Amino acid sequence: MMLPAAEYARRRRQLMRQIGERGIAILPAAPVRVRNRDADYRYRQDSDFLYLTGFEEPEAVAVLIPGRKQGEFILFCRERDPLQETWHGRRAGQAGAVERYGADDSFPIADIDEILPGLLENRDRVFYSMGRDAVFDRQLMDWVNRLRAQVRSGRQSPHEFVSLEFLLHEMRLFKSSAELKLMRRSAEIAIEGHRRMMAMCRPGLYEYEVEAEFIYTVRRHRADLAYQSIVGGGENGCILHYVDNATELRDGDLLLIDAGAEYEGYASDITRTFPVNGRFTPAQREVYELVLEAQLAAIKKARPGNHWNDPHEAALRTLTRGLVELGLLKGQPAKLMREGAYQRFYMHRTGHWLGLDVHDVGEYKIDGQWRLLEPGMTLTVEPGLYITPARDVPKRFHNIGIRIEDDVLVTAQGCEVLTQAMPKSPDEIEALVGSAAEPKVPARARRRA
Repeated sequence: MMLPAAEYARRRRQLMRQIGERGIAILPAAPVRVRNRDADYRYRQDSDFLYLTGFEEPEAVAVLIPGRKQGEFILFCRERDPLQETWHGRRAGQAGAVERYGADDSFPIADIDEILPGLLENRDRVFYSMGRDAVFDRQLMDWVNRLRAQVRSGRQSPHEFVSLEFLLHEMRLFKSSAELKLMRRSAEIAIEGHRRMMAMCRPGLYEYEVEAEFIYTVRRHRADLAYQSIVGGGENGCILHYVDNATELRDGDLLLIDAGAEYEGYASDITRTFPVNGRFTPAQREVYELVLEAQLAAIKKARPGNHWNDPHEAALRTLTRGLVELGLLKGQPAKLMREGAYQRFYMHRTGHWLGLDVHDVGEYKIDGQWRLLEPGMTLTVEPGLYITPARDVPKRFHNIGIRIEDDVLVTAQGCEVLTQAMPKSPDEIEALVGSAAEPKVPARARRRA
């Protein structure tokens, strides 16, 4: 369990108040995913399930039944099994589900077919995330249909299905103090990893060698990667979702790294771009300073009362004006912005929600209008410019891909940059890149791509 048991209990109570005494909420755990043949991917619990239970085992189902006298939180999970635990690790079992995870009652997952239809009986509404797990969808409908078939015997089945995400994802959007403590720790780990990558970078290394420094840092702090890292040198930095990370780093190129940690389920998300040799060219520095100016303008707009799109619009105004000044766009900035001319060099939005998922849940619009930012929301701010070779683009700008990304908490007074400790001014970056002593690694130990 990652957070205090009281935190999970508070969340369940809050959700059950919204569900009402005639409702029932059902959440299945994430299934195990096969990587290849008989080897599985490392297990990661479904974020909604994790948010309400803290339970990290597969083959489990959480059921919330407001007002049920025998217990409102039921957890179906695997039984204790010494043989299976010898092979695959310890299980909580039914006793652990109650004692460690706060369940009012727990049953073996193998008994769910016999027990869950009875829990559905006399409930009007089922709150469930339909469409995310086709196998469980069918199983749930089978239970409901089983009840419907017995209506003449006086059994009452639910008559309405309600999307659980509508309530649960709005709860997840606002971070508690306990959650923010974990997010700050996640940011600290990611910052350490990014600093290590900058410090050891030099021409001649391969992208995967730099990436290895981040993986090492994350794992040594008992954390995981929040997503597959992007480590793109030179022209690869202009590929938004580049993940091959297999090219040799060349003198004079930039290196764009988008990498985040996941600590106790909570993600950080940082992007930095820096010169492989530790010195920006004049053109690289011009573009970098423009992206940094756009990011700082966007961060200023991440405050209560502004709407979600305000940071993006601030970044667009700065970038469009700067692209005209650099000679990469021609015309009046306001008109170019309305026309979307910037999309040739900046084709993504300026941020996303952040939390248990790196692209976290939560609506961006309400009733067709951008939602207002409120204290407790966490988001990224990540403008960029990606300049690929073209006849009308001066050669000094070719293959400059720059993105700068930080994690931001909206506060009552404005905002807090959770990743503020990660250097991003050009002078700070030049002082850090290549500052680590060159490791002595036998040539045969370095596999060339």
